[in-house]
Amino acid sequence: MSRLLFLSIFILIYLSLDIYVYQSLKILFQSTIYNISYWAITVFCIASIFLTTQYLQDFNGIRPVWLNIIIGLLVAICVSKLLLGGLHFIYDGIRGITGLLRWVGDISGTYKTESNYIPARRQLVSGIMSGIVAIPFAGFLYGITKGKYNYEVNRIVLEFEDLPDSFDGFKLVQISDIHSGSYDSYEQVEEGIKLINAENADCVVFTGDLVNSNKDEIDPFISAFKQINNKEGKFSITGNHDYYGMRSNYDNECQDYWEDFKGKHNSMGFDLILNENRVIQRGNDKIQIVGVENWGKGPFPKHGDLQKALETVSKDDFTILLSHDPTHWEEHALKHSK
Repeated sequence: MSRLLFLSIFILIYLSLDIYVYQSLKILFQSTIYNISYWAITVFCIASIFLTTQYLQDFNGIRPVWLNIIIGLLVAICVSKLLLGGLHFIYDGIRGITGLLRWVGDISGTYKTESNYIPARRQLVSGIMSGIVAIPFAGFLYGITKGKYNYEVNRIVLEFEDLPDSFDGFKLVQISDIHSGSYDSYEQVEEGIKLINAENADCVVFTGDLVNSNKDEIDPFISAFKQINNKEGKFSITGNHDYYGMRSNYDNECQDYWEDFKGKHNSMGFDLILNENRVIQRGNDKIQIVGVENWGKGPFPKHGDLQKALETVSKDDFTILLSHDPTHWEEHALKHSK
């Protein structure tokens, strides 16, 4: 019932936005083709919402390409309409203020108008706003077709005065935000794994968001990520999306859910660090790998405990912190005594 209620409220909000955007664009498009096309897209979006939520409710496995395309188009259209509606709302607000000033000027005798107080929408302004929104829309289309497999390797050389001598030249590979539920090709994922292995890393770290919303999304790709090679460790932490699957579980099932999720990291060969630390030793030298659970400002999960993770870490230890949300660095890491 809660799912149906949420969908009903979401669709009502979406339709309200849709009607507003439709009226806003009429100044640009005044034809039957526009009317039919616009509302056909609306029907597609509403049908897609019900289709995807129903299909994904009990789905396990690699998403079919057609489903990812539908989800991508749905997100692209909804976000574009939200942006367009926001821009027109600001524009209409300016028109409203202008109309109010004209009305005040009229009754005070300082301004006279023979037309409406509120100026009409201008085609040029609406056209410019539509062009602005077209840019992120094109970006979404690229992302759902080619972008998600357009891997890039960024190599950065870092220098530290307090780095132990034995770790000079230490190579660490970081990967993040896998969001495995969005993948629809095992072969394309393997291509990414090959790029990682080509770096011949001493250590590989994964910094959160293994899935979109459910732990089982990673299952079809466990064998692929298990192929990641390293010399001295594979470590992982959690991101905000890794907690969302527990929202649909009862409290007494959350522990089982979480234990199964941790097991998936182990199956891939990753040591999941949850507010803990690990040591990489080379002779008498060592570095600390500290990992915290997700902590983010606003509505994001706040399970990270940096103090707990650093309990056995000395202030003089060379430490690498793994944390998913950048706001955790600003709000906690920078302020910590260690």
